[in-house]
Amino acid sequence: MENRILFKKPNIAELTRKHTVVDMHFHSNYSDGINSIQAIVVRAMKLGIGVAITDHNDIRGAVEIEKYKHVLSIPGIEITSREGSHLLIYFYEINQLKKFYNSYIKPNMGEDLMSATNLHMEQIIGYARKFKCLIFFPHPYSAVYTGICNHHFSKERLEHLLSLVDGVETINSENLHKWNLKSAVLGFNLDKSVVGGSDGHTLYHMGKVVTYAKCRAVRKAFLDSLKAKKACVVGSEIDLLRKMTSNSFKLRSSFKNYPDVFEKNIEYSYKIINSKTKEIGRRIHQKISEGLMKKGFLR
Repeated sequence: MENRILFKKPNIAELTRKHTVVDMHFHSNYSDGINSIQAIVVRAMKLGIGVAITDHNDIRGAVEIEKYKHVLSIPGIEITSREGSHLLIYFYEINQLKKFYNSYIKPNMGEDLMSATNLHMEQIIGYARKFKCLIFFPHPYSAVYTGICNHHFSKERLEHLLSLVDGVETINSENLHKWNLKSAVLGFNLDKSVVGGSDGHTLYHMGKVVTYAKCRAVRKAFLDSLKAKKACVVGSEIDLLRKMTSNSFKLRSSFKNYPDVFEKNIEYSYKIINSKTKEIGRRIHQKISEGLMKKGFLR
């Protein structure tokens, strides 16, 4: 499908005439968002779109929005792996999400809701595959370690992880444009499904990035279209001031998680330093070898 990823402001009114449109990444006040599920539902109805509540390591929002049958909702969750990187999982049925969460995520929670779980990325994916769901890496390129494309993972391990999921999030309204561009290139090169969402933490964000498909406005049809690579993503980043405001909300909700974040930053910094040191050593070795070859010492 051509133009599966478009960087422009979505024309929601036009899109909804012929497509099912969903903001596939939205947070409620059950994690680090500021809005109630009721307020999110009202906003989604006003826009005429569906929404996936993907709270961090929590499903209360996804369960609650299921009660509002007049709005299309996709049961979802954003899980923080032991490495600190995030994973988006969408389920066909709310009961499947509940079973997955209660069996595998809840028993492995960190000290706080926003803390990393005790599960490595491969473990989370393996457990999720026991259920009918779609798995995506959100904001694969982003600041520090929350995106999967970071120094925690070797090239070989990253390639393996990318082979295990259904696709990647290619546009995220809270991400920087340069990171979204790299994420879009990754999504294109993988030739897998692509998804996009606002990663909204306030109602203003909703619909800034959406995923849309020509299908019936029901969950199964939409997720089937997404799985079959028939869905498209359109959207753009929010402005810097809005980003700063959103980040202030997230920082306040994550304050109790500070020890875990501090530890992750120390660990990640070490990984970067170690990686850079190896790269510098490789380049020095290469330069020396090239110089010796020029002088005829090496052939």
